[in-house]
Amino acid sequence: MANDRRPDDMVRITTNELADAFIEEQIASLREQIGSKKVLLALSGGVDSSVVAAMLIRAVGQQLVCVHVNHGLLRKGEPEQVIEVFRNQMKANLVYVDATDRFLNKLAGVTDPEQKRKIIGGEFIEVFAEEARKLEGIEFLAQGTIWPDILESEKGIKAHHNAGGLPEDMKFELVEPVKILFKDEVRIVGERLGLPAGMVYRQPFPGPGLGVRCPGAITRDRLEAVRESDAILREEFAKNGLEGKVWQYFTVVPDFRSTGIKNGERSFEWCVIIRAVNTKDAMTASVEEIPFSLMQTLVNRITGEVKGVNRVLYDFTPKPTGTIEYE
Repeated sequence: MANDRRPDDMVRITTNELADAFIEEQIASLREQIGSKKVLLALSGGVDSSVVAAMLIRAVGQQLVCVHVNHGLLRKGEPEQVIEVFRNQMKANLVYVDATDRFLNKLAGVTDPEQKRKIIGGEFIEVFAEEARKLEGIEFLAQGTIWPDILESEKGIKAHHNAGGLPEDMKFELVEPVKILFKDEVRIVGERLGLPAGMVYRQPFPGPGLGVRCPGAITRDRLEAVRESDAILREEFAKNGLEGKVWQYFTVVPDFRSTGIKNGERSFEWCVIIRAVNTKDAMTASVEEIPFSLMQTLVNRITGEVKGVNRVLYDFTPKPTGTIEYE
């Protein structure tokens, strides 16, 4: 595409007019790039891929084939929500692939964060390639890459989860229409494209999903503890009016156990770490101050309802020195 890097003098998109101008420019560029061919999109249901989907639907309509891969690392209820919104409401050409066993089997025993990211990213490419081989005329692969992804991968902070070599027999050309935007700009563009507010302002969710919130070798039981505790956190934040106030909040279950007491007996179980941060562009982040009464509710619910957990911690670390995600 014409804009491979964010121009140094680019004005921050903060108004509807600037967003509309960007959309108009990108749609013209997409039509020129794609022509009459088909484009395959990795549709996670997150903000970035959803905005890319909406932009591509406007630009090339049914030439877009959305593929939603359930890699077993999604949040509770997420695959069902993606199908409802995109297939039923937006009438998108959506292919659903349940590849849970395939991903988790490949990740078994892998502890290194970068290796996990590469496995997940590589497997995504393989799944898309397999789906593309079932279709005719697919020449493009769309991705929800944004500017912080590129900056962090260039600085060596972490591997860019969308990046990865395509199989040699697949000659996809990349389509990345929001790659020069910061997250807050992507949201404004999404609003102007007519996406529902609940989707535009939903929390960002990394490509490797809960895989980066399950430090150490991923196991199904610990992954389930992440999924269930995350669902409780989201439910309680919504009840307490924090859903639209806090930019990103989630739980992490690291691979170590601690001694505790449950039902009058010794327990040796995992801890759940709660993370809640605010940011505008994902380059820096501050920690949200959570009311103590809410923290007590979270502790009681998580230790009482999530199997294998006996301790809850709160992460007070801003970015820097910590990154927003754990891996």
